[in-house]
Amino acid sequence: MPIQQRRAVLSPTEAEIMRRGLDAFAELGYEATSVRELGNRLGVSHNFVNDRYGSKGAFWHAVVDFALADARRQLDPVLTKHFEDPAERLACIVRRFYQIAVRSPQLSWLMAYEGTRDSARLDYLHQRFLTPVLLLCEPSIAQLVAADRMRPVPLFQLYALVTGPISTLTQGPLARRFGELPVSERELTATADSLATMVMAGLLRE
Repeated sequence: MPIQQRRAVLSPTEAEIMRRGLDAFAELGYEATSVRELGNRLGVSHNFVNDRYGSKGAFWHAVVDFALADARRQLDPVLTKHFEDPAERLACIVRRFYQIAVRSPQLSWLMAYEGTRDSARLDYLHQRFLTPVLLLCEPSIAQLVAADRMRPVPLFQLYALVTGPISTLTQGPLARRFGELPVSERELTATADSLATMVMAGLLRE
């Protein structure tokens, strides 16, 4: 097979490029992720990112759009489903949020990294993902507070209360230093369900 054909066969797909890019930004952070490092991790030339996407910043946006679209595909069936009980709906959303963190911890790492930096990237994450999701949760929260079934909590505190336990699911190296044994994705999913139950128990009034 000619060299050009072999290279074509071995070239990463667009989805692979997005996943590898997400790995890089989540692991290294935006500032420390050079275009050359991206080329190495993507398995392409160091000019690839600039040639195809225009800049590292544009590539970051493409990667984030890819990751957020995948997260919304998993969240939307729960967000749009009708529930008679707003507490059950909120619990299902929290549970699904944790399950997504198990399947794709990179997005949680990236969110944690960007959340400490006042940047246009954080604005993008907030406007494209966090605000739309929280707006869809607000009716259930309002119903629970109005019925005195949930304590009124500022929105950011609620976000922090829900997302804080994700570290339990995504910080495997730290967990092992506390004596935790490596676990399978199935076991992590079970832990995610338990965490969702505990978080909802803390949010709801008895």
